Amino acid sequence: MTATFTPSASACPACDAAPTALEVAAAARKAEEGERILLSVPAAHCAACISTLEKGLEAVPGVRSARVNLTLKRVSVAADPGVTAEKLIPEVRLLGYEAHELDAGMLSATDGDPASRDLLMRLAVAGFAMMNIMLLSVAVWSGAEAATRDLFHWISAAIALPTIVFSGQPFFRSAWSALRVGRTNMDVPISLGMILATGTSLFETMQSGEHAYFDAAVSLTFFLLIGRYLDQRSRAAARSAARELAALEVPRAMRIGAAGEEIVPVAELRAGDLVKILPGVRVPADGIVETGESEIDRSLLTGESLPVFAGPGAELATGEVNLTGPLTLRVTAAGKDSSLHRLADLVAVAEAGRGRYTSIADRVVRYYTPTVHAVAFLTFVGWFWIAGDARLSLNIAAAVLIVTCPCALGLAVPAVMTAASGRLFRKGLLIKDGTALERLAEVDTVVFDKTGTLTLGKPEAMNLDAHSARAVQVAAALAAASSHPLAQALAEAARAAGVSPAPVKELREVPGYGVEGRLGAETVRLGRAAWVGAEPGETTAAWLRVGAGQPVEFTFADRLRPDAEPMIAALKSKGLQVHLLSGDAEPPVAALAERLGIANWISGALPEDKAAFVARLKAEGRRVLMVGDGLNDTAALAGAHVSVSPASALDAARTASDIVMLGASLAPVAEAAGVARSAIARIRENIVISNIYNLVAVPLAVLGYCTPLFAALAMSSSSITVTLNALRVRR
Repeated sequence: MTATFTPSASACPACDAAPTALEVAAAARKAEEGERILLSVPAAHCAACISTLEKGLEAVPGVRSARVNLTLKRVSVAADPGVTAEKLIPEVRLLGYEAHELDAGMLSATDGDPASRDLLMRLAVAGFAMMNIMLLSVAVWSGAEAATRDLFHWISAAIALPTIVFSGQPFFRSAWSALRVGRTNMDVPISLGMILATGTSLFETMQSGEHAYFDAAVSLTFFLLIGRYLDQRSRAAARSAARELAALEVPRAMRIGAAGEEIVPVAELRAGDLVKILPGVRVPADGIVETGESEIDRSLLTGESLPVFAGPGAELATGEVNLTGPLTLRVTAAGKDSSLHRLADLVAVAEAGRGRYTSIADRVVRYYTPTVHAVAFLTFVGWFWIAGDARLSLNIAAAVLIVTCPCALGLAVPAVMTAASGRLFRKGLLIKDGTALERLAEVDTVVFDKTGTLTLGKPEAMNLDAHSARAVQVAAALAAASSHPLAQALAEAARAAGVSPAPVKELREVPGYGVEGRLGAETVRLGRAAWVGAEPGETTAAWLRVGAGQPVEFTFADRLRPDAEPMIAALKSKGLQVHLLSGDAEPPVAALAERLGIANWISGALPEDKAAFVARLKAEGRRVLMVGDGLNDTAALAGAHVSVSPASALDAARTASDIVMLGASLAPVAEAAGVARSAIARIRENIVISNIYNLVAVPLAVLGYCTPLFAALAMSSSSITVTLNALRVRR
């Protein structure tokens, strides 16, 4: 390894040496660590999956370690140079899991939650300081006088001042950011209260005064940090779905040029380029198939659960998956011009619109903050005019600011949200966004995707009993040789029924058509209707033909999720309007809508159609709950008033959603609306409690009957009261 040193002039040689040393160390560390490969594994769901994936990947030559993040359904692989995602994805599939490469650079901003850790550290410091200052305050309250009292006050000051400076930074920074642009927020009175309590206490200590309020200032900081931490934790899972979508783009493509095939970054692809797409690989750019025949998984954009045939002239979109045969694609759009990036832009616009929602607490603070400032200022002016004593006036104004400090209001929302989120988590719903429950309580319309949401997205063979034992045996033998979802479902059903496959030989899969083989002297085929000489019907089916016999039809249906029917009935009983919106073909969508009793349904909807439908409902004044799982649902999920996706959904869909459904049952979706309404009722009760407390305490403080110390105690009691009221949501 060689390093290039650039000479520079500096008065400090260490300043020149330090960056160089860091660069050398970073290069050495990168060489030692090798490659970092990130794979999405949507089917991972339990501890056994973690063990299987990690042990299986670590057994691959060149892989140093593999770590599964079950929450994000990702595997992070540290490997030697030369080990690529293309080599690892087949290994993951041999373990029984679908896998796709993610762009680690696009997702680096979403790793970890440093803000929560920072708040927790500041909270711990404030709590430790508060306990120590309280111990010193007990001695003062017990009758310490003169020099002893002053000593305890100075020790308290030595503890409180650095604590306030360090632990109060989140509030100070927020308040300063607001004041710089000529506005106020909740952190402005909070910061003023802490500064005035600390400044007044320091002045009293310097004057050998009897009272100092360092304990009040630190206690105020501690309780406010609790509320801020709870709020931050409720938002920690929220990431940008647009960024997740961009990360799904294939980083590299196999371009066919004058010199032959070469691996190039997707960013270098241009319209007119030819790229080769191997089976099992995502399509790297929009384009038209030049040569080859295969089947394509289009669930990315349409939500269809079954693959579609692709041959010369077929249009493919970025992110679709080539399943069975190699294809040559002529690029029509790549990179930022691709359909995947257009979908990401659509999602980004929808996220920005949803981000304008104003929470209950924010709406209250809009009027609360200027009122608090006005009352405190008028109190100072009034007392100074009456008594002419600046020290007394400042003490009373500080007491007013502390007693009106929105600590209870700051705890009112996050405490309730944390309690409600815990209750829903036990029911199987993970709340990601801080305002999701508030928005869920306002919902009057529910829009469902079909495949993977109301259904499991897995076909199930329906009519084995309608065929002869010989036909089922032949079909089972042919199905076992194919990777097509219908074939796998047929083979699984045959095994479950105890069927022994027929001795079919010379098995081969014909990409885009099906599987054929030899049974004795006869040719047997299982696949598309036209390929076996049958007339296609409206149902989802695979056709079998043995020799010159008549083709027979094996039909399939998508498996309905447990509790889907009673969940739809429960939503309708609550007066909610229910819609079914799917990219699937009309017959299966119509059949499912009829089965579930959903009168309003649309089939063949593309991602932009779904987003436009949700936007139209919102324009009509409807508050829409969108429930979906596919990338084709991402824009609609982000644009809805509130959204839910199952844990089996791909990363971008789960990221765009406010709530993640952890189990297979849909029942908690109907229950969540009731919990949300209960939570909003508790929030409003907490706001009323805070206002009643202010109506009692503020006049006492303004009249001078409440010192800053008693103001802090009253503030603490109101915080405890709203916290206890919030816990009622957990019942």
